[in-house]
Amino acid sequence: MRYNAGELITAMITPFNKDLSIDYPALEKLINHLIETGSDSILVAGTTGETPTLSHEEETELFKFVKKVVNNRVKIIMGAGSNSTQTAAESSIKAKELGADAILTVVPYYNKPSQKGMYEHFSTIAKSVDLPIILYNIPGRTGVNMQPATIAKLACEFKNITAVKQSNSDLDLISDIKQLCPEDFTVYSGDDSLTLPMMSLGAHGVISVASHIAGNKIKNMIRLFKTGKNEEALKAHLELYPLFRKIFMAPNPVPIKAALAHIGLINDYVRSPLVVLDEEEKAELFKVVDRYLVCK
Repeated sequence: MRYNAGELITAMITPFNKDLSIDYPALEKLINHLIETGSDSILVAGTTGETPTLSHEEETELFKFVKKVVNNRVKIIMGAGSNSTQTAAESSIKAKELGADAILTVVPYYNKPSQKGMYEHFSTIAKSVDLPIILYNIPGRTGVNMQPATIAKLACEFKNITAVKQSNSDLDLISDIKQLCPEDFTVYSGDDSLTLPMMSLGAHGVISVASHIAGNKIKNMIRLFKTGKNEEALKAHLELYPLFRKIFMAPNPVPIKAALAHIGLINDYVRSPLVVLDEEEKAELFKVVDRYLVCK
């Protein structure tokens, strides 16, 4: 393994106050909660952290605060993606300066590059910084799918491209990636509900949203599978599956913020154009969330 960020990485939300400034006291509580419930690494300023509506200055201050609270207890990964190659490279350099352990960088969105364009984009980033780089392939948000051959070419040519977060329900692509990429290249599930199926094909773990609520249970599922207790791992997956589905009943991170507010960790404020769940939606969500509370 080129770089080990652990098996369970939480793509952390950014809590807000009513005026939509960052709620740092709530953030501190949340960080400690994630560490205590099994997260090996915390991803700061990913899509779940509402980076489309965070300024670069806010991202910097957010990371500094997280690093101080974490205090070397887990690793910190910085979201450093952009649909502008220059901006993504600059953000990656900034992440290095701030002390990130690794970066996550997404396939360029909206401008829909070709496979050659993706290769050039990530090559530029890899040459700009010597941090471990996790590629992020999420065609549902970017409009394009990075092909396994492109991932493999990047993994073969750049040792600091260490992993891919694969948010694509086509599991054949996992087999292709594992066949084409170097053995020490890591695959992470980018969808909680696909963690166990992807691990059966060689994925190392998950970059998770559900771990905000059920981190210990997800970590247990991973450990069961990796110790050969496949039937128990399947049982754990099936128990978690309703949560995996329900936290995406509305655009991420709206439901997970509502769930965290329900257990008293944060307020559920989101920045426009996202909107909070209505009361009927919350009631539907909380019926599921209540099954997974740590205290029960």
